[in-house]
Amino acid sequence: MQNQNLTNKQRNISLPESTKSGGFGKKLFSFILEVVKIVIISLAIILPVRYFLIQPFYVKGSSMEPSFEDGEYLIINEIGYRFSNPKRGDVIVFRYPGDPSQYYIKRIIGLPGETVEVSNDRIIVYNENFPKGIEINESSYLNPPYKTPSEVRITLDKDQYFVLGDNRPASSDSRNWGGLSEKDIVGRAWLRCWPFDKAGKVGTPVYQLIGN
Repeated sequence: MQNQNLTNKQRNISLPESTKSGGFGKKLFSFILEVVKIVIISLAIILPVRYFLIQPFYVKGSSMEPSFEDGEYLIINEIGYRFSNPKRGDVIVFRYPGDPSQYYIKRIIGLPGETVEVSNDRIIVYNENFPKGIEINESSYLNPPYKTPSEVRITLDKDQYFVLGDNRPASSDSRNWGGLSEKDIVGRAWLRCWPFDKAGKVGTPVYQLIGN
């Protein structure tokens, strides 16, 4: 009688769900499917931001000192210039015209259609508003004495910009290779993320124009 009761009890025992045939496999498949969904959604968000909206940039060299130093980490706004034109004073990242595989960082000084003259450490801009020329005062971001070596006069095409490094003696820029085509501009320096003690938004100076 005892053996018969034991046999009946054994027949009434239910196996755990995870040990049933196919149960574990279904759970594993569901888990993998959820991970794949998360990865796809994340990539759908991150990739457009990374390749079309913003991208990181490491400053290399001393051509933008004292404003930006070697090793600083910046975020570049790539979409802003689709809705507005670059402005005088903007710090931009662009493909070097002599070698598009290299990326440079400089400041916009001359705008399309303007004539820019560098002479006696002064920068004079000629345009419709100032046909006799106007001197660019850069005291808000350059350390005195304000030295801009070179004797250059260039008239920009309708899609060109005149760019300079803030550290003029150590910069290869429009004084050397001419105007920068708008198509080579990647974007504007937007945020400085490193070093932390200098982190913040990168501004555009308001120039005090000195008439001749």
